Amino acid sequence: MAKVEVVMPQLGESLTEGTIIKWHKKPGDKVRKDETLLEISTDKVDSEIPSPASGVVTKLLFDEQKTVAVRTVIAEIETDASAAVVEATPARGAETPKPAVSPVVPPKSAPPSSSPAVAPAGGRFYSPLVLNIAREEGISMAELEKIPGTGEGGRVSKKDILVYAQSRKPAPMAVAAPAVATPASPLPAFTAPRIEKTLKHVDSGDLAKKYPPPQYEILQMSNILQKMSEHMVRSVQTSPHVYAVHECDMTRVDAARRKNAEAFEKREGFKLTFMPFICDAIVKAVKQFPLINSSVEGDKIILKKFINLGMAVASENGLIVPVIKNADEKNFVGLARAVNDLATRARSKRLTPADIEGGTFTITNFGVFGTMIGIPIINQPQVAILGLGAIKKRPVVINPADGGAIAIRSIAHLTVSFDHRVVDGALGGSFLETVVQNLENFDEQQVI
Repeated sequence: MAKVEVVMPQLGESLTEGTIIKWHKKPGDKVRKDETLLEISTDKVDSEIPSPASGVVTKLLFDEQKTVAVRTVIAEIETDASAAVVEATPARGAETPKPAVSPVVPPKSAPPSSSPAVAPAGGRFYSPLVLNIAREEGISMAELEKIPGTGEGGRVSKKDILVYAQSRKPAPMAVAAPAVATPASPLPAFTAPRIEKTLKHVDSGDLAKKYPPPQYEILQMSNILQKMSEHMVRSVQTSPHVYAVHECDMTRVDAARRKNAEAFEKREGFKLTFMPFICDAIVKAVKQFPLINSSVEGDKIILKKFINLGMAVASENGLIVPVIKNADEKNFVGLARAVNDLATRARSKRLTPADIEGGTFTITNFGVFGTMIGIPIINQPQVAILGLGAIKKRPVVINPADGGAIAIRSIAHLTVSFDHRVVDGALGGSFLETVVQNLENFDEQQVI
């Protein structure tokens, strides 16, 4: 048997410590390589950390809620397949320094469960476990190549292939029910995360005397909630916020989404939502009004020559804003893939600090919760943020130039909040109207 020491990973160059939020294993438990071992929280992001090796957990050296310096040994695993100090592998995309020791080399007697991953002709690596599941489920290598991976370096995990296998199974037959018209929504049915369920009760001395139980309960804010709170207060204090709201006819976009939804999902492996349409319209508008894509330092305006599109995502730990890097270089399908990847990893705690840094403009989709109109706070140091309200069927006047007619259309309200130090009403209104025009005149060929 050999001992593997698991150390606190460094999830970003500027991070020096992490807080252990939850251990998924206890001493004596068996663990597989790449199976989630623990969750950690940093100043920037929460992340699930997979086990670096298969074996038995023998020691957990720190309790939950303890803050530990990076590269400190936090656990030990006994295994006959590895022998060396191994750093816990952060989620996909993390930029971590290499371990100071030699890489692990499995001995020749390693069991099949810990054998090296297999690479098909396409060059992508798959573990024997994933390949076995693929064979059992009748998943071809061509299909396997298209499954988005959430493991290290984009590797397909057991969870990834099981989710895909389940999605291929036909839905159970049901008795047909009368068709009921329902308003379109920005995303498929989505249950709002219950943040309060993730917060822990604390005994807080004098505060507990002021708010005694059982009438009151005192909860400790998570790292992410604390940082979001500080960030939002600072933003309001920094930028003179001005707001504009425009109505947008989303009927053309809604029709394009519905028409192409099935073919798109078969081709890409995920559902086509409204968000890629919004991202595409914003990127094109930002190119026309580049001052929207800037920041302020003193009396200087820093104009960004690239578009990094932030996308607010609600998770059970609070609001987080992953960033689509170089969104201006992506076509519609590329934006859709990026949206799906970041949203999925945000909700499964697979984001890294690099995923949430460097945004130049942000979108927030409060319409997914049924909100009609929202007034978002600017995500500093940016100078504007766009909010999307719920898309609902409404009777509206169309073709006013020809006398007008009443029609049922899919309508949404778009809000832009902007920093009046840089963006005046003319620029803010023109930018938002351009986004509206881009959506109302969307070219369906982009989806194909």
